[in-house]
Amino acid sequence: MTSRAERDRDETGRARNARPRDAAGRPLPPGAAGVERVDEDVVLPPDEALREAQRLLDGGFPFHAHEVLEGAWKSGADDERAFWQGLAQLAVGLTHAQRGNRRGAVSLLRRGADNLGSGASVAGRHGVDAEGVVAWAQTRADAVEAGGELDVGTPPRLVR
Repeated sequence: MTSRAERDRDETGRARNARPRDAAGRPLPPGAAGVERVDEDVVLPPDEALREAQRLLDGGFPFHAHEVLEGAWKSGADDERAFWQGLAQLAVGLTHAQRGNRRGAVSLLRRGADNLGSGASVAGRHGVDAEGVVAWAQTRADAVEAGGELDVGTPPRLVR
């Protein structure tokens, strides 16, 4: 068992997990080859966050897209929180699907769709087709819940 003193820490002393991760964000054994990670504390301007999240989703890295979207959610204006939280939850739903977790995928896709729907007015400010993304998430959740493929296929288009 790892003691507290042996845990990975950043320069401020905050606990970090420096272990490599696979494409689905699962930790790998120390020394294993993993995929490039996104900084847990990444904060990008909204347009850049959306472009980077889309790039990561298109590349099959929803866990990493979640990190980018979570940074925007936690650093954004109060009136934009539901919008960014919804997008981050959709990415987590896709992560659960990628990991084979049907229940988690359905739950997070639905929760993300609900939050994104309630933040639809903000979506327009950022060029996001909230209605289209919500429909995509609901369709995916319905399919997974009905026992359909977990493979996402084409990820949602966050940016027009």
